[in-house]
Amino acid sequence: MKVAVTGASGLIGSALVPALHEAGHEVVTLVRRAPAVEHEIAWDPAAGTIDAERLAGVDAVVHLAGETIGQRWSAGARERIRGSRVDGTGLIARTMAGLDPRPAVLVQASGVGYYGLGDEPVTEQSPKGAGFAADVVEAWEAAAEPARDAGIRVVALRQAPILDRHEGPVGRMRLPFRLGLGGRVGSGSQWWCWVSLPDVVRVYLHALGTDVEGAVNVVGGSVTNREFTKELGRALHRPTVFPIPAFAVRLAFGQMGEELLLGGQRPVAERLEREGFVFHDTDLEGAMAAALAS
Repeated sequence: MKVAVTGASGLIGSALVPALHEAGHEVVTLVRRAPAVEHEIAWDPAAGTIDAERLAGVDAVVHLAGETIGQRWSAGARERIRGSRVDGTGLIARTMAGLDPRPAVLVQASGVGYYGLGDEPVTEQSPKGAGFAADVVEAWEAAAEPARDAGIRVVALRQAPILDRHEGPVGRMRLPFRLGLGGRVGSGSQWWCWVSLPDVVRVYLHALGTDVEGAVNVVGGSVTNREFTKELGRALHRPTVFPIPAFAVRLAFGQMGEELLLGGQRPVAERLEREGFVFHDTDLEGAMAAALAS
């Protein structure tokens, strides 16, 4: 297939693009600067512009671009987080719907934040939860409606936080843990879900090559925060005896800390499991060690 990718320079895109090439696909990337090579296509989601003519002949679009949610949610950050997802997805969906011939599939990044907070297992059939993250995901996925209305297969991959030494929870916690200042966050009893980057890439390839449609949870496993931080300390050969009190998390991170650090989430990848997809990395010890070594 000829696949267009947004956010190709990010964590997922940097791993997915080589995997697409290896699988024999042709890849073009959407960039917000002036294109420098033939396979780059200009777009500006904030301005609502895209070089649609250059997308002619594309069979599929993988939409990864979006402002990181792992930051303090100031008023400006909330606007950037929501706008980068909703505006970008809407632009992509409308453009795809207007192409002739239309691409067959849109695979968009999404998040398990849709389910809100809670320690009970949730599946793709579970209702939307409460909170800023849940509201953002709902609007993010809804922005793809023009593509769905045009008969394009749309897949929303609700990803758990990815294990990576530079980004996500491991990236943010690695330095204090290496300094011996790590420990559980709050009570430590809240559930944290996770997934490895190699498995995420495999899910994107699966979504492109099968007929899966709609929301899909992408989760390698879930453990309590106490278990997660203990495993991180073990992988770094450091103690985990300095817990971070809940009040300190709220003071430092505000609502972001309340939802993403203190609040539990326990999603289950029910649809993928039902289809026979097998996650390679379901053991946190091995997945953590691999992420820190990469």
